[in-house]
Formats: sequence, C-alpha cells, structure tokens
Amino acid sequence: MKIRSILLGTGLAFSLLACAPKDADIEKAIKEKLSDTTEVTVTVHEGVATIVGTCDDEAFKKNIERSVKSVKGVKSVVNNCQIPQPNVEPAAAAVIINSDADLDKSVGKVIKSYDGVSATVVGGVVTLSGEIKRDQLQPLIQRIQELKPQKVDNKLTIK
Repeated sequence: MKIRSILLGTGLAFSLLACAPKDADIEKAIKEKLSDTTEVTVTVHEGVATIVGTCDDEAFKKNIERSVKSVKGVKSVVNNCQIPQPNVEPAAAAVIINSDADLDKSVGKVIKSYDGVSATVVGGVVTLSGEIKRDQLQPLIQRIQELKPQKVDNKLTIK
C-alpha cells in the first residue's frame, strides 16, 4: 500500500512538472511579445524573469515589467532595467566681483575706522598701504574680503 502511494505521488508530481512551461518556452514567449523592444533582454530561470537593459523612463520600465508578468509561466519578475541620467553639465558657480567705483566707495568706508591705512582700487584689486596695529590687521582684511574684490594686495606695515 505504501509503495503504491509513493508511486502515485511520484507520478502526480512528474505529471505536474511536465505540464508546467519550461524556462526556454517562457523566454521564447517573452521575446516574441517584446520583439519590437531591442533595448532590453529577458532571461528566465525557474520561472523568474530577469529584465536587463536600458529604459527611456519609468513608465517604459513599468510597461515592460507588466508585459513580462503577463506571460504564462512567469512566477515573478526582477526588473534591473536602468534609466540613463541626462547629460547635464553643472553650471559654473557665479563669481561676483564688484565694479571699481562701488568697491572704492565700500573700501573707503571700511578703512575710515583704521588710522594710518589707505587703499586704492584698480581692476578689482584692492591695494592696502600704510601702518596698522597687529590686532587690527585680521579684522581689516576680513572686512575687505567681504566686499568681494578680485584680490587684496596687502602692503601694510605692522606697528
């Protein structure tokens, strides 16, 4: 009785396996369905379809996946289709350089509070000359740099 049950179960299992579509047949059906889509390829292993290639956008990617899922015998789909990034060059960071007239006015306001310091502005370059105390030098340079000159040429003498 046991042997008969085992043989019957084994026969049933073989008949079920024989009825299930083979991976090659599933793959062939998918290729026929996607014959006009050359950007992607699909492989099937144990009923799992894997999509690889390049898709134009997310909608195209989802449509391909739906088409593959609808083929008889496909158990699940792994969609590895890539969407290319657009070729956009990053914009160069804008460099703001104040005009000489504006810069000269602003520099003049800054150096008023520093006795013995004078400044000239030519071509965006601020040239500092005169004498300054050591503890005043760094704050002066920082304030001048905040005005965004092209360059600061420090010719100050430290007292």
